[in-house]
Amino acid sequence: MTQKVETAVITGAGDGIGRALALNLNARGINIYMCDISPERLAETEALLNSSLSSVSTAIVDCGKRESIETWAQEIAKEVTTVEFLFNNAGVGYASEFRNADLDNFEWLMNINYWGVVWSTKAFLPLLEASPNGHLVNISSIFGMIGIATQSAYNSAKFAVRGFTESLQAEYLDTSLTVTCVHPGGISTNIALRARADGEHADTSAEERDASFRQVARTSPTKAAEIIMKGVLAGRKRVFIGWDAWFMQTLTKFLPTSYHRVTARMASKNNELS
Repeated sequence: MTQKVETAVITGAGDGIGRALALNLNARGINIYMCDISPERLAETEALLNSSLSSVSTAIVDCGKRESIETWAQEIAKEVTTVEFLFNNAGVGYASEFRNADLDNFEWLMNINYWGVVWSTKAFLPLLEASPNGHLVNISSIFGMIGIATQSAYNSAKFAVRGFTESLQAEYLDTSLTVTCVHPGGISTNIALRARADGEHADTSAEERDASFRQVARTSPTKAAEIIMKGVLAGRKRVFIGWDAWFMQTLTKFLPTSYHRVTARMASKNNELS
């Protein structure tokens, strides 16, 4: 009897963790449906994949728009009856003290980083539920565990993703659908380079913000994808990536209401070194 080839869906596959996941899944022979808002970046990812190992389908999707995600899911449903993996990975950054925050930018981030996860999960849920071994994987962040100054929008979205995912873990307890929440620490991606900024952060260039971010983002996307897949296939409900993620998670256990003093000192020290 021929074993059914598994299918994976990845949002935000144009680079970073999304691209690394696509490469990892391709090497495993898993068919891939992937999207990104950038045609150029998505084409670069597709060019890196080996079509002899698995089939690859791409789509330009704005994960900040519900109808864009739903249309994509409907097209996929015409081709497959099940999806074994859904990676809700698409995300953007926005830095600003809340007093100076532009609420349009705040909403832009929330639509992609939180609502995009909700809309995608809802759209693909029938295909996941139809699989005898479905895996729903939502990418939160270590910023879904701790609150950081100038990151009120990002924190809001990532805490919300965590809460949403843990609620689904309760709803799908003892079913064939495994639900995993991923909390990366600093991953060396382009998120800071493309982030929006207001207030004091708007006075620095994207390149300066990117350089500062990469000083603390020491884990490669490839390593992150390896850790994610290991955790997902093991059925883990929560996956932490990087020593910084583990440290921050431990910090909140021992200093649940006073960890801000520690993170503020760490941020100050990093600024002195940059």
